[in-house]
Amino acid sequence: MTAGAQTRGVSSVMHVRCPDRLSEDTFRQVLELLANLSPVVQALPPSAALVELKGALRYHRADARRLGEIVRLRSVALLGVDVRVGIGPTITVAATASRQITDPGGILAVDPGQVADWLEPLPVDALHGIGPRQAAALRGYGVDRVGLLAGLSPATVQRILGGRAGRLAADRARGIDPRSVAPRALPTSTSVSVTFPRDTLDGAAVRAALLDLVVQLGQVLRRRGQVARALALTLKFAGGPSWEKSRRLTEASAHEDDLRTMAYRLIDAAGLQRGRLTGLALRGEDLIGAGQVAQQISLDHAREDRLVTEEVSDRIRDKFGPGAIGPAATLLRVS
Repeated sequence: MTAGAQTRGVSSVMHVRCPDRLSEDTFRQVLELLANLSPVVQALPPSAALVELKGALRYHRADARRLGEIVRLRSVALLGVDVRVGIGPTITVAATASRQITDPGGILAVDPGQVADWLEPLPVDALHGIGPRQAAALRGYGVDRVGLLAGLSPATVQRILGGRAGRLAADRARGIDPRSVAPRALPTSTSVSVTFPRDTLDGAAVRAALLDLVVQLGQVLRRRGQVARALALTLKFAGGPSWEKSRRLTEASAHEDDLRTMAYRLIDAAGLQRGRLTGLALRGEDLIGAGQVAQQISLDHAREDRLVTEEVSDRIRDKFGPGAIGPAATLLRVS
């Protein structure tokens, strides 16, 4: 099926991809346009969204493709932004379809009765939820197309990718995805901070405090079931001035490994020499639910061991307090 093909049957999910590096303000306006189409819109920052179409199809008395055309027309006419619209019976199919559109804008609708035939020839890494490492692991066994993945038994896929990841990949290759669109606005942020008892020039003390913030922020995010797409670091200097910088994470995460690596990059970018610091603040930005992020197989046994240790540490801290492991963070404040 090619972009722009007519949908036969009722597709219920629309996945909208905006241009990369879209400003947050413009993204919010795109979300408002979608909300005028359907009351069930799920923001997927920084530049995508899901729309539940079941009610919208009846209300607007139009088929799914026509609704996609309305979205494109309004987005271009009102905001000057073209979008790629994938439509399908499940979130996986709709998101996979929008990714197959190579032009800056377009519509690709997949009929429920054609899902298997449409997915079959696609490269395995084109399937929504299959990351680069999972795709590489599958190709190592000669599984380079979605159709070949769908033909494997779930048990075989689990042996290649691991338990949960294997089950999800096997189901989605067959077009099975029971998830529903959950209304979600743009996420908020959360931060942790520390104020030093006295101005400090000690680089080692500053890094130790930053590491403590990383641990605390990761624990807050995991407890809330959220992950951060970006980190922002604020340095507060004696006399009142401050410095702030933010960067996006390679992959959304709440794990200390990923947060620590980015936090160190941020503080290195500050180029501290003789600045006297009074405090630090670390903020997780563009937060989304952890369940919205595909779980990738790491193929890194050392990392997997650290993640298991992280889970155990979380349980210990929940039971005995934040100071049960490592230095007590008595000056931390969460907002």
